[in-house]
Amino acid sequence: MEAYTQSIAELTSLGLTTYEAKAYVALLGRDSFTAAEIARRAAIPRARIYDVLRSLIDRGFASSWPGAVIRYSAMPPAAAVGRLLDEHRSRMKDIESTGSDLIDRLEPEFDSGRDHTEPLDFTQVLRGNATISQYTAEISEKVREEILVFTKPPIALPVQENVTGIAGLKRYRARSIYEIGLLSDPATVEGIRRFIEAGEEARFVEELPLKMGIVDRSLVMFALDDPVASGAEATMMVVEHPALAAALRVTFEAMWEQAITFEKALQALDIAR
Repeated sequence: MEAYTQSIAELTSLGLTTYEAKAYVALLGRDSFTAAEIARRAAIPRARIYDVLRSLIDRGFASSWPGAVIRYSAMPPAAAVGRLLDEHRSRMKDIESTGSDLIDRLEPEFDSGRDHTEPLDFTQVLRGNATISQYTAEISEKVREEILVFTKPPIALPVQENVTGIAGLKRYRARSIYEIGLLSDPATVEGIRRFIEAGEEARFVEELPLKMGIVDRSLVMFALDDPVASGAEATMMVVEHPALAAALRVTFEAMWEQAITFEKALQALDIAR
């Protein structure tokens, strides 16, 4: 029964209808049958059997023998199934030809489109703390070598909640310059400490000019006060341009040389108190 079911399924997958497949398999049982015998043997309605047999004959799966009662015989499977395969091969050649012509027609349009870019395609503006936090997390997963960061309040994603950033320290070098004022919050202190223990190189200054990140010497993210938007929601500019990244990296390195370590920053904060 399993072999019968499998044969029906495979014949239908090659293009026969279910009734055609059942009738053909039934015809294999002996040298010839009447239409009524095939209908009964294959469980096909009598009203449909003649149409099914006619279709099998047209497709090269059966032949008929005239007489007082017409009898039907199956054609050899190698010839019958082979004919189906030939039909599929012919259709596949047509499909491949159509696909090849389509590729030849579309490729020039694709190549032409690559030469027409918007002058500011490398720039985007992100608004809202949630949007910025999500984008920053996505970028952290794409860093390959290095990220340089200026961190100052307000912070869209608190340091102590930046799980993705800590995980990324296993894959790339991270250097961050923080404003010392952030150390007035115990939770932030512990968050920074965890980052340092995970491998981040951190230094501190009294004041940073802006919040900024430089990724793999090519992408720059920086926050600027939006003169239009107001409230606690942040606005961030993202520019993917190596020249800008190189220029701002010079600024980062200059401030890094002037900044102090985590331990010295904590001591300075205690003395100030």
